[in-house]
Amino acid sequence: MINPCVARLAAVFLTAVSVVSAQPQATAPKNPKASAYYHAALGHLYAELAAQYGGRGEYVSKAIDNYKIAMREDPETASLAQDLSDLYLQSGQIRTAVTEFEDFVKKSPEDINARRILARLYTARIREGQQTRPNEEMMKAAIEQYEKIGEKAPKDVDNWLMLGRLHKLAQNSSASEKAYKKALAIDAENEDALTGLAMVYSDLGDTASASQVLRKVADKNPSLRTLTALAAAYEQLKDYKLAAETYRRAVELNKENGDLRRAYGEALFKAEDYDTAKGVFEDLSKEDSSDLLSVLRLSQIYRQKRDFAKADEYSKKAKQLDPNNLEIQYNDVSLLEAQGKTPEAIARLKEILDGMPKKTDSVGERGNRVILLEKLGLLYRITEQTPNAVATFREIAELEPESASRAQAQIIDAYRAGKDFASAEKEAKAAALKYPNDRLIKSVVSSLQTDLGHFKEAEATLKSMLDGKTDRETWLSLSQVYEKSKNYTEMSKAIDTAEKLSTSDDEKENVHFLRGAMYERQKKFDLAEEEFRKSLKVNPESAAALNYLGYMLADRNVRLPEALELIQKAVNLDPNNGAYMDSLGWVYFRMNRLDEAVAQLRGALERGSRDPTVHDHLGDVYSGLNKWKDALAQWELALREWHTNAPSDVDTTEVAKIQKKVEGAKVRLAKENGPNKN
Repeated sequence: MINPCVARLAAVFLTAVSVVSAQPQATAPKNPKASAYYHAALGHLYAELAAQYGGRGEYVSKAIDNYKIAMREDPETASLAQDLSDLYLQSGQIRTAVTEFEDFVKKSPEDINARRILARLYTARIREGQQTRPNEEMMKAAIEQYEKIGEKAPKDVDNWLMLGRLHKLAQNSSASEKAYKKALAIDAENEDALTGLAMVYSDLGDTASASQVLRKVADKNPSLRTLTALAAAYEQLKDYKLAAETYRRAVELNKENGDLRRAYGEALFKAEDYDTAKGVFEDLSKEDSSDLLSVLRLSQIYRQKRDFAKADEYSKKAKQLDPNNLEIQYNDVSLLEAQGKTPEAIARLKEILDGMPKKTDSVGERGNRVILLEKLGLLYRITEQTPNAVATFREIAELEPESASRAQAQIIDAYRAGKDFASAEKEAKAAALKYPNDRLIKSVVSSLQTDLGHFKEAEATLKSMLDGKTDRETWLSLSQVYEKSKNYTEMSKAIDTAEKLSTSDDEKENVHFLRGAMYERQKKFDLAEEEFRKSLKVNPESAAALNYLGYMLADRNVRLPEALELIQKAVNLDPNNGAYMDSLGWVYFRMNRLDEAVAQLRGALERGSRDPTVHDHLGDVYSGLNKWKDALAQWELALREWHTNAPSDVDTTEVAKIQKKVEGAKVRLAKENGPNKN
């Protein structure tokens, strides 16, 4: 049914036109601008009538004729070209119009509006007849016309925006970036240009620049679109705190949007703001008890908070909702591991793997199996099951050849952890020949070279990785080579270089930690403590810094209550870490709390029996309890492990001290069990 308003307008306008037309002296205005306005109004009217009467041909023809006259009278007004091209598109006359305007542009190459129409018609045909890919011929033709328009109308913002979009579609990121920047040179606050430029930066992998541009848009116009795009950019940068804050702003604009609230909860979860995330997911779960993600995340949050009863409760709810969900099944493994039940975690992981096809054409299924196998290999490695770990990593290489280099790196590391340096070296040489440019292989090889005391080779391997892209990590690795070789001058330079390349708080925290370790090795304890304090200022929850500082105090037998507080906090943060348990046992020994010391040191050895320092500590505790036979057994184990250690880790001073303890214990036991004993 025709719109009554349009009908009345049409009647009045057509009556006026017919009256004027009936008088011989009456013509369209002679002023070009006025004439253009007059014919544009007629064109718009006929277009409205064509739409109301089902696209009647006579109205479409009259609309086209009047728009053409208007364009001839006022060739600079871009909106006329847009209106006429829209009319061609709506009336389905695209191919006819393309032919007509291609001829017109050949005859009148300076007519900008004719080019605008042709460009829009080409753009409309980009998806014509294509299922998945754009029509490259039409895309190229459209880009060519928009570039010509840019030469003749360099201040046309809309033209540069279209060029930016088309170049992005053509995957020409540099040209797209250039077009968007030209639009911004005209209108620095143009939201479409800023958003488009941000997406180009994202495509180029420059997420930092993308987020910077998007932040400008979001601050100017905090819409759902700009805020969610900005939050996604922060997520790509792994800056989950800023992502969460940005999603929070978006949620304020649409509190009923469940997907948005879920994304907010996810960002909070990844930012480790577990209390706030818990509130978000609890609300979502109450509103919809079948919300699988919320139930799973609640299980994971309670696991992180070490409330295992609640974690298990939500895990069971998740399994009821989707028992075959792989992420939910894997949550069982994580829950067992968090409770220190590593053998049970291994058994559960094997059960999950046994339920999956060993060979599959599905890329997704194969990828999932690779992830689970890698986790299984790591669990084997930390439980000192080196042959099982190596076999598991080899299975990855067979299953997914593109992951073979990574699997090979894991094999080398497994042999290193198992102190089988001959096998590690053999694997490393083969890997270096097969993957000469693989950065992960180079990194692992350099670590092995350092273990073996081949410091110059390790340094050369790492320096070959300096590429201006990931140099910070390489300099940190170099600092550890210099630490093992006791070259503290070069270690300090490497750390300073890495610090200059550090931008985030996490990166700066790591630099302070390594510098603190360097000073501690040099027995510059005040400087070491200062650096560890800086690390803790950045991240008060850094278990590594808490443990190192606490152990440094305990080992020097100073400020023991403070040392205990620091180490206890580290253990609370990571209760299954054998190194932290050793530190706690050592501070208990220093405080003469010997039974507690034994419990912690035994626990540390359950999580890793190859550390000579832990055996040495436990021997000292047993000697304090006058259990000399047990003490001797632990010191002998310590000596054995020192002799199997990597050459660069052997501390001859410590070995000599333990040897002296062994000899003293043997003398003492001989006296206790001598001929006069009876």
